[in-house]
Amino acid sequence: MFDPPYALSDCNLEATTSLSLKREPACFAFLSARAVSPPQPIDALNLDLASVDHYAGRASLWATLDIRSGASNDQPASLLGFDETFLRPFTRALIACAASRTPYRMTILHDPNERGHQRVVEYVTGPGVPLAEILLTPQDNIIAISGRAAGQEEEAFFQLPRSDSFMRAFVKMSCQADQALQATLTQSERLARIKDKGAPEAQGAA
Repeated sequence: MFDPPYALSDCNLEATTSLSLKREPACFAFLSARAVSPPQPIDALNLDLASVDHYAGRASLWATLDIRSGASNDQPASLLGFDETFLRPFTRALIACAASRTPYRMTILHDPNERGHQRVVEYVTGPGVPLAEILLTPQDNIIAISGRAAGQEEEAFFQLPRSDSFMRAFVKMSCQADQALQATLTQSERLARIKDKGAPEAQGAA
């Protein structure tokens, strides 16, 4: 009987979710007036799993939306950081905004029982600014993504293509990433139960 694994399986989202934007309408990042970097063309984007945690009986994770640009020698840069609750509603909002050509406003809700737990932050204007709202504004060829921290003015962050080809690719990427993230959460919960029960009991149940 083998000992139960006490490590999560590798979830390499960067490799499986990379999308090239070189054939899409030109999009730029770091458009905020208070951005820490100058505007850069987005040549590719991907999701990445930054961390997984199990605390106070609850599994959680943190992922990022990253870009690469030839203007910065294809070095990765994170635009947004978010927990496991963000990807599905953001994808739905992006599709609705592109299809209806109507601005869409996402309110970031916080659980009062989870003080200090951030759901969405932006890395454009600082090292991690918690967001209260994300705004998606459709234009002819792109969707402008902006946001607002609590008590602050709206800031423009980046743009995504509004083309059918990009929307199909993004939805496919989002679905695959969400499945991988949910599987990681499930595995984290299972490993936490194994550790709580102790190795002897876990081996007998294997």
